This record gives sequence, structure tokens and C-alpha cells, in this order.
Amino acid sequence: MKKDIEIPIAKDVYIALIHEWNDEFLSKDWNAYIINNRTTPIEMAIIVSKGYDDEVKTSTMRHAIGLIGAKTFEKVELVQEEVLRLNNEFFVTYYADNKLYEKRFVFEKGTVSEQNLINIPLIEKDGIFAK
Repeated sequence: MKKDIEIPIAKDVYIALIHEWNDEFLSKDWNAYIINNRTTPIEMAIIVSKGYDDEVKTSTMRHAIGLIGAKTFEKVELVQEEVLRLNNEFFVTYYADNKLYEKRFVFEKGTVSEQNLINIPLIEKDGIFAK
């Protein structure tokens, strides 16, 4: 019976932290984005995020995005500098092609810094991809 269970592999959906200017606070902030690089839209995306290490754990944040079009992106949340000192996990669940997909993305502590910035496709801003 286990051989009959299909577990679809999530591909072409990413989480990235973008280092961008915030006009309201006049500072550069880190914002988390979900990127759909698929050729089809994804629906009912749920993103659960938290920061943690051996001693500290942040609150769990939950975000729902109804539809993310093909080759587009959506802003998920602002990530504060203090939280970047921890491991940051984003657990993403979404529907596509009448199937449920899920994937865990992690920014390991110490990896989010200006030295590691690259150009993020589709968004066309500097940022870092989660593993």
C-alpha cells in the first residue's frame, strides 16, 4: 500500500530574503518573499515561519496567500535583524496541478549578510535564497 502513495516533489518554488530600502522607516530591511518560478500558478499557499537555535525560539508566524501567478512573487514578511542571528525556517505548503506540495526552507544562522547577496531572478533585487 505504501507504494501506491505518491508524494509530489516541490520544484521551482523558493523563499528568498531581499535586502531592500524601506521608505517608511528610511532604512534597509530584510523582507521574505515567496517566488513561483513555475510555468503554472500555485494556489492556497501557506507559509509558516519561525526562528530558533539551541536556546531561543521565536513566535511562529503564519501567512496565507491565495494565488501566486506563474513566474511571479509575493512578499511574505519583514524579518527583523535580531531574528537573523537565529536559524530561520519557512515551511511552505501549496496546491498546484490538483496536488498538495510542501517544502521546508532554512536560512542557517550567520548566512544572512550583505556579503552573501546575489541578484534574485524575477524580483531583480539583491537577496539570499533559502536552502
